Formats: sequence, structure tokens, C-alpha cells
Amino acid sequence: MQLMWALYPWVKALHIMAVIAWMSGLFYLPRLYVYHCATRRGSAESERFKVMERRLLRQITNPAMITAWICGLFMAFTPHLIPWDAGWWHVKLTAVVLMSGFHGAVSRWRRDFLEDRNRRPARFYRIANEVPTLLMVVIVLMVIVRPF
Repeated sequence: MQLMWALYPWVKALHIMAVIAWMSGLFYLPRLYVYHCATRRGSAESERFKVMERRLLRQITNPAMITAWICGLFMAFTPHLIPWDAGWWHVKLTAVVLMSGFHGAVSRWRRDFLEDRNRRPARFYRIANEVPTLLMVVIVLMVIVRPF
């Protein structure tokens, strides 16, 4: 238990860095999809977007999400840190699960672009681009304000 508390500030710092990287990827991927919609299938420009999307997802966004989850679970199971019956905790966890679901959605959308079978308009991705922002607001408010 003492070891967990000794590691806690380091894990918390790593968690914050991972969340920043994760959110950056989730903010930027739908924006790339908006631009990708404007390209012709099979064009050099479309192929360039495929490379950018793959690298952003696989080299930054996926590892950041995994790290955020591992650090978050470590902190959640640090004794006496979280009041498990607090309402804010359940709302925050639900929002994080929804964020992970959104991550899965942007991964599927990337596959559609990769296989040249995207059927969604740019407007869809512009709207989808707002989802991580709304979830982030909920998560930050729950963790910092702890309204209930």
C-alpha cells in the first residue's frame, strides 16, 4: 500500500500526459477524415491521408489510450483514493467508457477510408469531432468539481 502511494504522483503525471495525447488524437482524427472526404479515391492525396491516419492512430492515439487506462486503473485501485459510492466517480467512469467507444468508432472509420469504402459525408465527421470535447468536459468537471 505504501508503494502505491509512493508511486501515485508519478502515475498521475503519466496519466495526465497520456490523456492529453489520447485526446489530441481523438480531436485530430475526425478532422483528418473531413479533409480525406475531399480527396479522390486512389489518389496520391488520399493515400497520404491513409498514412497520416494510420500513424496517428497506431503510434500515438492507441498507446496513449492504453496508458491512460492502465494509469487510471492503478489510481482507482490505490487504497482510500476514490470514494466508490460517490456519484461523480460513476459519471466520470461512464464518460471514459464512452470515450473509449468513440475511439473504437474512429478506428472503424479509418478502416473504411483505408479500404476506400467511406460512405459518410464530411459533415458527419465535423459533427463527430465534437463528441470527445463534450466527453472531456464531463470528465474534467467530475474529477475537479466533484459535484455529487
